[in-house]
Amino acid sequence: MLAVGSGKGGVGKSTVSLNLALALSEGSRRVALLDADFYGPDLPLMVGLARLRPTQWFTFAQAGSRRLKAAHRYGLTIQSVGFILAEAQPNLLPAASIEMLVRQLLSNTDWGDPELLVVDLPPGTADIQQVLLRVIPFDAALIVVTPQDAAHLDARKAVEMYRGAKVTIVGGIENMAGFRCPHCGEPVDVFPRVGEDRSIWAVGIERLGQIPLDPEIGAAGDSGVPLLVGHPESPQAAAFRSVAAALLERL
Repeated sequence: MLAVGSGKGGVGKSTVSLNLALALSEGSRRVALLDADFYGPDLPLMVGLARLRPTQWFTFAQAGSRRLKAAHRYGLTIQSVGFILAEAQPNLLPAASIEMLVRQLLSNTDWGDPELLVVDLPPGTADIQQVLLRVIPFDAALIVVTPQDAAHLDARKAVEMYRGAKVTIVGGIENMAGFRCPHCGEPVDVFPRVGEDRSIWAVGIERLGQIPLDPEIGAAGDSGVPLLVGHPESPQAAAFRSVAAALLERL
């Protein structure tokens, strides 16, 4: 099981998790994806399977009495609390009850027989992240950052959390790493870059690759057709495949 985590929100962790899972599934690998961002599950939107009808909490609590169906989309087996709750329905469970939810989605879902389970974690280092690290037997973790100082500062805290939980960090991905100008073709740094000594690379995390900032990536996620499906030959898709290849070497 591979954890995909970050120190702060807004770094594109769910986008990376989805497109990386798609890249890893190429070559007939059986890959599953668990959306464990329980208070902000975005993966249903990104694969075009958002639920519109609200779920009664009593009905939701009884879900553990039967096997839960996973979604099958673009060659991936996917599970998310967003398939149970409506798109605009908040998750009202307190953090102390999340362990029950994790166990239901992880152990009670009909996953089939995946070779790799990618888990999209919520950002940060609070109690919910610590519950997930305790309940899910992760083999490795991948850290997602953007070039800014704040993203690396918070990611360094996440690094300490994973190391404290004895989860091997196989590397990091720098997302939104520059924008290629459509007029001159030159790369432009949208965010001020972090100093190397303040980065996660300075604390021993290997950089597995960079994903450029590009409107196509965001538009693909909002459309329900991920980048690797809608634009498989694009340079951005090639960047995800390059990261997936580097990741497979370390796994």
